[in-house]
Order: sequence, then structure tokens, then C-alpha cells
Amino acid sequence: MRFDTVTIKDIAKALNFSTSTVSRALRGSYEISEETKKIVLEYAEKINYRPNPVALSLKERRSRAIGVVVSEIANNFFSQAINGIESIAYNRGYHVIITQSHESEEREKVNVMHHASRSVDGLLISLSSNTIDLSYLKELHDKGLPIVFFDRITDEIDTHKVTANNYLGAFQVTEHLIYQGFKRIAHLTSSPYLSITKERLQGYREALKKHNIPFNEDLVRYCNHGGMIAEEIEEAVTSLFKNKSKPDAIFTTGDRITTLCIKFLKNMKPHRIISVAGFTNIKVGDLFSPPLTVVRQPAFQIGQVATEMLIQIIESKRPITEYETKILDTELIIRESSLKKK
Repeated sequence: MRFDTVTIKDIAKALNFSTSTVSRALRGSYEISEETKKIVLEYAEKINYRPNPVALSLKERRSRAIGVVVSEIANNFFSQAINGIESIAYNRGYHVIITQSHESEEREKVNVMHHASRSVDGLLISLSSNTIDLSYLKELHDKGLPIVFFDRITDEIDTHKVTANNYLGAFQVTEHLIYQGFKRIAHLTSSPYLSITKERLQGYREALKKHNIPFNEDLVRYCNHGGMIAEEIEEAVTSLFKNKSKPDAIFTTGDRITTLCIKFLKNMKPHRIISVAGFTNIKVGDLFSPPLTVVRQPAFQIGQVATEMLIQIIESKRPITEYETKILDTELIIRESSLKKK
């Protein structure tokens, strides 16, 4: 069964007006009398007329759509960031098209090129943990596609960016563990290519340095797939306890890395009772046993700010040549999991 939409021509025929009169009345043109506008608008409402988005996009040369590329929608951080993106986009008349890279550079590129081929008005992207080559993004940006990076950003492309204060968040949580009396703090993190990995590692190292604790490379584990592969996390966790210098606490980064780390610690034999704190936006951290200490990122606000930045570029009457990187504060929430066991 074919779905027939109501058009301006249908309204014009029913009211015995010209299509141009109906079109101007729907736009609220000053050229049309208030009485005619009232007649047209009331009839349009009665028959549930809605403008054709395809026709509008062709006329305006805009799709009114924003492409979004994230690693995984199920990730608590990204689900909250997407809520922030949508809260701004839909209020500004834009649709949001979401795709997932699943931490794959190749899949990320396919997603981005698909968005570009569909003529989205702009792109919001958080890079995958395996992305190294940004040449295709540079090319799209140079051709005029508005792009804003959020969370996982890059210095290679000059555009707006928004992220959390990963350095300070990592410094604060590491210092908290030090104040608890821990000196062999392991760092379980994501791919070394990511901006958030570099920033959190720097904060971790600076906290150790401040308290005269030597940085030990053997206590750092990189998980190149960011927790997408459980076996990778299991190997990282178990290998930490094969070293001579076994950790007395672990600082993790990311939702999946944190939850899988806790799972494998509990499954280890002999059972390891060890303090854990992590970067995670899990809303049920207080339901863990013991309740989980977290560095929470303002994911919703990051999504909102990134979207505002992108729409600013899209709707600017002049080319934008000056860009801004916004860094939003994190919040350290201390619970039992990071406290010194008595």
C-alpha cells in the first residue's frame, strides 16, 4: 500500500488558492493577508499537513541532519553524550543520525563517508581507539564539511573540540589512592593513540611524581580495543599479578575496562581483594560490592556543547577561522572500593 503525503498543491486545490499563495501563507509572508493565512493554517492543521523534509532540504541545500560517530552506544558515557546531543539538535530543528565504530578505524571511516555521502550538515565524532590515519577527515574538513570532535579529540585538525579535564580527573583519583596509603598503583587504560589515554596517563604520572613515587612502566597496561574484547582485559589484569611488583590498587579508565577489571579480579584465584577506582559514567556505581569510586565526566554537557559548536559552524554566514577547545570539569566520587582495607 502506497503512503501518500499531503502537498501544498492539495491544499491549494481544496481552498481554491494558488500554490504560491499557500506556500507564502505557510511561511507567514507579509505579502499574504492575515485572513488568508488563518484559512490556510487552519486547513493545514486539520489535514495534518507537514512540510516535505526532502523538498525542504533541496530548496535550502541543507539536510537538517547531523551525523554522529561514537565507539559504542551501549557505553554509558556515549549514551549520556548522545542524550545531550539530541537535546540541542532537535530543539534547533536537526535530526541526529548515529553510527558506531566499535573501536575500529575501518568501520569509523565507512561511517563517516556514509554520513558525508548522505549530505549531513555536519559531523560530531569521537575517535575510535584504533584510529591513526585522519587524512580522510582532513580532506572532508578542507572541502567544507563542518566537523566537531568530542571526548576523544585530535590536534591534527583545526576545528572546535570539547572534552573532559582528563588530566585533572586522573591526577585527583591517583592522589586519592596515594592518600589512602597505596604506593603500587596500577593503571589499566585504553589505546595509547587516544587523546584521553595520553591525558589520563599524564595526570596519573604527575600525581605519583608529586608524592615522590617512582613511575613504574610495569604497572601500566594498554587495552587497544578499549574493553570491547573481554579477553584483552583479562590478560591485562592477570599479567599485573605475575610481576614481582604486584599492585595494591588499580586506577582504570572507561566503563567497560572498569567493570571487566572488577569481574576478573573477583574471579582470580587466589581471590584478590584490591582497591579500584575508575573513569566511568556508570550510574549504578553505588550498587557495586563494594560501592565503586569513580571519576565522572559531564557526558551530557559535553554532548550539548559539541552540538552547539557544530550548529554554530553550520549556520555561520561567514567561514569560521578561529576555533575553540572547551575542557569541562570532572567529578571525583569517593566510595568504598578505593578505601584502604583494614
